[in-house]
Amino acid sequence: MSKGKEKVQSTLVVVKPDGLKKSLTGNIITKLSEARLIIIAARVVKVSNELATEHYKQLKDKPFFPELISYIQGKHHNCERVMALVYQGPNAIEHVRSIAGSTNPEEADPTSIRGAYGRITTKGVYENVIHASSDEKESEREIKLWFKPEEIVVPLYPTLNTTKKTVHVLEWA
Repeated sequence: MSKGKEKVQSTLVVVKPDGLKKSLTGNIITKLSEARLIIIAARVVKVSNELATEHYKQLKDKPFFPELISYIQGKHHNCERVMALVYQGPNAIEHVRSIAGSTNPEEADPTSIRGAYGRITTKGVYENVIHASSDEKESEREIKLWFKPEEIVVPLYPTLNTTKKTVHVLEWA
C-alpha cells in the first residue's frame, strides 16, 4: 500500500505464557513500539479451555491441537496467564506481523520477536512467545473474543445496549 492509502486497523496481540514466564513482556512491547501504533486495550488473562479452543478453532482438526491448547493455557510453563493487547494504527496487522516474524521460530528473522525469543520444543510445539492476528476478519473475531466493548478505549465495532436481569459479579469484600 502506498503511504497515502494506509488503512487504520486494529489487531490482537497475545504475549503467550512462555513470554511472561521469561519476563519478555517489556522487550516485546518495546519491539512492537517500532510500528508506531497505539495500544487501545490491555489485560492479563488466565486462559480458559473454552477461550483457548475458540481462539484456535480453525486448527481443531490438526494433530497438535491438544498441545496448542495446553501451551496457550500455560500448562507447559507453570505460568497460567497471558497478556492480551489491542494495537491500532495504519496497517496495524501487517506491521505487527512483520515485527512478530514467522510463526515457526526457526524460520523467523533473528531480529523479529519470534526469531529472537521463540523456540521449538522437543515435542515439536512452537513456543513463539506471541500471537498476532492474521487478517482483518480474524482480528475482529479475536478482539471480540478476548475483550468486552467497555475494555477498549475507542469504539471499534457496533455495540448493543442490553439489560440483563440476573447478573452475578465478583466484588471486593
